[in-house]
Amino acid sequence: MEPTGVQFSKTSPFLLPEDQDGKPIQGQEKVKSAVKYCLYARKSSEDDERQALSIDSQIKEMQNQARMQGLQVVEIRTESHSAKSTGLRPVFNQLIADIRADVFQGILSWAPDRLSRNAGDLGSIVDLMDNGYLREIRTHGQIFTNSPNDKFLLMILCSQAKLENDNRGVNVKRGMKTKCEMGYRPHLTPLGYLNDKLNLKGQKKIYQDPERAPIIKKAFEKIAYEGYSGRKIYLWLKNEVNFRTRSGKPATLSMVYRMFDNPYYTGIFETPAGSGKWYKGAYEPIIPKELFKLAQEKMIVPPKSMPGTKEFLFTKMIRCRTCSSGITAREIIKKSGQRYVYYYCTRHKDFTCHEPYISEEKLSLEFIRVLDQLTIDQLKAQKEMYFKFEQYRKFRTEVLDIELKENEVNEISTEIISLKKFIEHIFEKGSKEEKRGLAHCLNTTFHLGNKQIIID
Repeated sequence: MEPTGVQFSKTSPFLLPEDQDGKPIQGQEKVKSAVKYCLYARKSSEDDERQALSIDSQIKEMQNQARMQGLQVVEIRTESHSAKSTGLRPVFNQLIADIRADVFQGILSWAPDRLSRNAGDLGSIVDLMDNGYLREIRTHGQIFTNSPNDKFLLMILCSQAKLENDNRGVNVKRGMKTKCEMGYRPHLTPLGYLNDKLNLKGQKKIYQDPERAPIIKKAFEKIAYEGYSGRKIYLWLKNEVNFRTRSGKPATLSMVYRMFDNPYYTGIFETPAGSGKWYKGAYEPIIPKELFKLAQEKMIVPPKSMPGTKEFLFTKMIRCRTCSSGITAREIIKKSGQRYVYYYCTRHKDFTCHEPYISEEKLSLEFIRVLDQLTIDQLKAQKEMYFKFEQYRKFRTEVLDIELKENEVNEISTEIISLKKFIEHIFEKGSKEEKRGLAHCLNTTFHLGNKQIIID
């Protein structure tokens, strides 16, 4: 029976190898193409000063080795990046991709730890060797090929580099903890203190800044005993005592608030921040703890409602004429239940802006006054508002059967009167949404100056 399925046909005979003395003659191995090397030099970004010439010296040494061994180096790639984390080196990542694309078949580097100090990147290199993409890695005095022993040795050397990294981290943390227990925070001291730059390492101390420390103490006293706010202290430091940071710039408002929340000035500190580990400082406190606590109590403000939980009629549509800041509102409810709303400048762009308050009722009248000055062509240009007006007029004519007497005034005057009456009606008796929608229909910038609305 004929076999079904795929039919195979034989077009040439299978030739047996020739033999000699009863043994097959071994054929010659296929000649592999020359290995194209990429010279990879890296230094850690954390050691820029100590490794300033590291990359240049690596390239010089490996180029000499390449000439002596007759290696074909087709490209040199350098990188200043730490190798302790996986996948964070862009040049190394591109090198791995190019090896996988058969651009290079070998890597020339000063030492295995220049290639990897973490398990992830080491795994990528070994994977390339396992799959035949990476044929050789040459370092100063060593060659690693795709053999079990070479790959095992490569992994040991790179793992040793990772161990050095991990131990270095442990040692640094231990040293920082020891320094904290000695009473010194392992960071730059805050304003009001100076770091000792003269004594030897491990013997340096912290001193009070004779220029800034008395001012900081006075600032805490003004908050605790004179009722100064954080912003008022900021203006006092900037304008009256000319307080400056180490760089010679005025202290910012956020810097002032952080200063009054820093317990370092009382002689204690927390490291790391938020860890709950407190240490007693081996330096002289600028203020006592009682003064710090009192200042903290004075700076407590009542909790404010979340932004957007309370909406006012004219906010987000008016700007201050004087400083171009936004206009915000404040609601006051008397014991009688009477509600009052006042609008004022946020002073976001100018703390010294003195634009006066204006009530919501007067602001509504100001809108009516300004809109009454607009011509019919200016109002008609605002298509959305004119569409609302046409709906209103159609409702009066068709539903309520109310029509203006056009024999008393001309058509244009009737239209002006009707449109402006409509605007006045909305601002006097309309809902909050109708008022805001009508104002937005104008697509005009409103400015508030000296309790008057101005259109730009």
